[in-house]
Amino acid sequence: MHTTLLSILGLALLGALRAQDSFAVQTDFQQDKLTGRWYSIGLASNSNWFKEKKQLMKMCTTVISATADGNLEVTSTYPKGDQCEKRNSLYTKTEQPGRFSYTSPRWGSKHDIRVVETNYDEYALVATQISKSTGSSTMVLLYSRTKELSPERLERFTQFSREQGLTDEEILILPRTGESWRGGG
Repeated sequence: MHTTLLSILGLALLGALRAQDSFAVQTDFQQDKLTGRWYSIGLASNSNWFKEKKQLMKMCTTVISATADGNLEVTSTYPKGDQCEKRNSLYTKTEQPGRFSYTSPRWGSKHDIRVVETNYDEYALVATQISKSTGSSTMVLLYSRTKELSPERLERFTQFSREQGLTDEEILILPRTGESWRGGG
C-alpha cells in the first residue's frame, strides 16, 4: 500500500513538473526583435481573477523595451472605465533566451514567462506559469503588431491554449475597445 501511494505521488509530481516545463521557447529567440508596440489580442487563463474579470476585459496596448542589463520593461495600457490605466512590469531574463521571470509586488505571485512562438513582425504567443501561495495557474497571451490577426493565428492561439489544459470557457479573443480609445492612455 505504501509503495503504491509513493508511486502515485511520484507520478503526480512528474506530471506537475512536465506540465510546468511543457512550454517550449522560441528557437533562436532574438530579444531585440520582440521590442516595440503590441496589441493583446487573446488571453487564456485558468486563474480565478480571469474568471471574475473576463467579461470586462478589452484589447490593450503593450510596449516592450529592453533595459540596459538585458531585461524587458513591459508597459501595458488598458481601458478602465473612461480612463486609461498603465501597468509596468520588469521581466528578468533567465539563462534560457526567451524565458523570463517576474514577481508581482502587489500579489507576491511568481511568473515563469516564455515566448513560445513569434515571427516578431506579426504575432507573439507567450505562455506563463503563475505560482502563488494559494496554488498555480496558467496564462497564455496572444500579441499582435496590429489590432487584427489572421484566423490561422487566432486558431493557433486557441489550439495552444487547449494543449495547456485550458477549456474554451478559459480562452478569450479580446474585444476591441471603442474607437474613442486609441491606446495612448
